[in-house]
Amino acid sequence: MAGTAVEAEARRLEQEAVRAYAAGDFEGAISAWEASCHVLRRAGLRGPAARAAAMTAMMLLVDSGLWAAVRAWARRATELLEGEPEQPAHALVATVLAYERFFSGDLAGARANADDAVRLGERLDVLPAVVIGRTALARLEIVEGDLARGIELLEEVAATLLTGEADPLTTGMMYCEIVCAAHGVGLLDRAAEWTSVMEAWGRDAAFGGLHGRCRVHRAELLRVSGPCDAAEQEALRACDELRPWMRRELGWPLVELGTIRLRRGDLVGAEESFLEAHGRAWPAQPGLALLRLAQGEPGEAAALIADAVEHPVDLPSKERPPVGDLRLAPLLDAQAEIAVATGDAATCRRAAERLAAIAGRYPGPALTASATLALARAALLDDDLEDAIAGAGDAAARWAELGAPFEAATARLVAAQALERAGRAARARVELAAAGRAFEEFGALGLAGRVAALLTCDAEAAAPPAPPGPAEFRAEAGLRVISFLDRRVVVRDLTGFRYVERLLAEPGRELHVLDLVGSVRGGGAPHEEGLPVLDEQARDAYRRRLEDVEEDIDEAARCNDPVRRAWAEAEREYLVAELARAVGLGGRARASGGSAERARTSVARALRYALQSLEPHHPAAVAHLQRGLRTGTFCSYEPDPSNPVAWRLTGPTA
Repeated sequence: MAGTAVEAEARRLEQEAVRAYAAGDFEGAISAWEASCHVLRRAGLRGPAARAAAMTAMMLLVDSGLWAAVRAWARRATELLEGEPEQPAHALVATVLAYERFFSGDLAGARANADDAVRLGERLDVLPAVVIGRTALARLEIVEGDLARGIELLEEVAATLLTGEADPLTTGMMYCEIVCAAHGVGLLDRAAEWTSVMEAWGRDAAFGGLHGRCRVHRAELLRVSGPCDAAEQEALRACDELRPWMRRELGWPLVELGTIRLRRGDLVGAEESFLEAHGRAWPAQPGLALLRLAQGEPGEAAALIADAVEHPVDLPSKERPPVGDLRLAPLLDAQAEIAVATGDAATCRRAAERLAAIAGRYPGPALTASATLALARAALLDDDLEDAIAGAGDAAARWAELGAPFEAATARLVAAQALERAGRAARARVELAAAGRAFEEFGALGLAGRVAALLTCDAEAAAPPAPPGPAEFRAEAGLRVISFLDRRVVVRDLTGFRYVERLLAEPGRELHVLDLVGSVRGGGAPHEEGLPVLDEQARDAYRRRLEDVEEDIDEAARCNDPVRRAWAEAEREYLVAELARAVGLGGRARASGGSAERARTSVARALRYALQSLEPHHPAAVAHLQRGLRTGTFCSYEPDPSNPVAWRLTGPTA
């Protein structure tokens, strides 16, 4: 192929890569960049081929989470540039290596490459290299302990992005990096501010997977501020939008979704999300340990969180601090909470003191509030009740100031425990009532129900539980008649009440969510054909990534780098598992589930709405149903065996 024809073909492939990326076809974009590199290399055009290789590495860095493949393509670009004069491809390679080294924990190597990226970018007029290199330097300052300097550098990068001079890919990536950095140190106000800026920019300029990343950040903020329903919807949309983009890093929004569901009280849904993330080689802690605690298994929760603290996962990820104590902060916070449930005072004190040390080094308001509450929990276990009361109250005030009602309510529960043990029952009830209101407004109805039960247990403790009066839950002429504990109300019938009625009809029986929807709506369970887990293009791309990973494993062995080799082998295991998951008997492509997830979400939403509408009229019935209803892929009504209720579901006019 003549020189001009080669260059024309390379330009065509580059344009194809940009179009594919913008349209959401990640594999198509990667394939086009790879093809461009091969065409140029065969023609002996080493510099342009190196640029195409560097762009392949950049795409993999941004969207795949496969760092061995990133290294393989960066190494190819470096080899192509040997002996070549300084050119923009050198700046791009330095940019890729800065982030590869940073997220692999080699901070010195990351700083050297980031400095090179900025220097070469300024000299060769490669703005993306300058912006990305400066962002990497800012994150290095934060991880190494100079929080103020790191935030100052990030604000300088944000100011550059606001000028609109950088290309959309660089702009979107770096907005995401800035928000991740703010979340990592608990600067929730900065994270909210920069997320809003990213969203405003993205309405007109974002493409590829950047909209999905905006959604994850919005879900993170809503998980703190509430309402819980809105947070779950953002997380679900993020999973849908990022599923084709971040095959391994889909674990990031999945863990966020699991955490939101755990707060809502949807334990089945939370477990599904956490286990799917774990299946994608993504750490699901501390969420999975806290889920076990909520499921009534404090011993298993303690074992899981102890292992996570002792062996933190070294996962190269853009969304997690790669090294250092920052990655331990959420684990230690959870360990202190679980230790209270198991009565392990020594572990609670140790976790609280380690968390306080981290908060002292990275003095963000959220980390400080977390450490303050952990120390209050330790004081509670040590019977230092006044310190526990003061500390929990301080933590509640700090969280309230940050606009974090769930965390503030959790701190109030600790204060109430300490007040009750100190003999100050009236004040404890005030704290419990405030916590219950906050949980309910946030959307954590399970916790709100438990707090309501605590508020009534004093009055009921003096006498054995009285058998409930006649209980009804029946439809009548578009209305719902509900009688429970000698109180009768009539409210508008809702879809959620029909789901409740179906579950009340067979106490203890688990119904698949599709069967539940079908039995209520009629016409059988909804169904739609599943989609292939991976299409043929994706399977081919995964096989090419396996070749990249094998090359990186060989390189790590030659360099005697066991840590890098272990990471690469983990990526190989992930890719092999993904390919196996995508292929069924006889080599046929497997299909993903159809409408089960949407049905699960719809049922849960309808139930929450119905119970919320009933609560002002009959709070006791709502509290009973919240304790007994289980939602998720399988739904059921599990009555209290010590005090069962016989529900009448039909009547003479039903």
